[in-house]
Amino acid sequence: MQSSAVPELAHTHTRPIHWLATATAVAGVVAFSSILQPGAATAAQPAPPETKSAPAHLTPPDPAAVAFPVECGPVKAVVRKRASGDLDGDGRPETVAVVHCDSPMGTPPDGVYVVTRDSDGGTPRVVATLLDPKDGTTVTDFAVRDGAVTATLLGYSSADVPRCCPDVKSDAKWRWQGGSFVRSTPAGARSV
Repeated sequence: MQSSAVPELAHTHTRPIHWLATATAVAGVVAFSSILQPGAATAAQPAPPETKSAPAHLTPPDPAAVAFPVECGPVKAVVRKRASGDLDGDGRPETVAVVHCDSPMGTPPDGVYVVTRDSDGGTPRVVATLLDPKDGTTVTDFAVRDGAVTATLLGYSSADVPRCCPDVKSDAKWRWQGGSFVRSTPAGARSV
């Protein structure tokens, strides 16, 4: 028989007193947790928050109420995309609308317009043209964020390129500076 270098320790052997102490501790935890149970679950949803109408000067203007400066002939102008935000820092939201003629054929060019209303919440009106439809471009990836309007523009390198297939892609950003919208190219943008 070999002797161990470590002497036998009394607390390493389980005895009935150890089992009794463990059972008592577990019973105490179970009893205490039954006292601290959360309330009964219900399937009812909480009442929705009360909605209040924002003052008219804080509601973004509706571009459907505006006559856009685009010549469409026998078809009408349609708002293809829209986004709202405070572009000039006055605390009132403006709406930016991407508009084109509702043409049954081809890819009509887009115009990008800023719509606002007076501080008294009056009738919406166009206050700026960011992109004129006469430029012949189409707008994709359009957004209003952090007081700026961003868009990806699809265009044509020459009159020989078919109007179905834009061959020029560029990114544009407009920001209100010194009383007008200034166009720039966003950081990291690439042209094709």
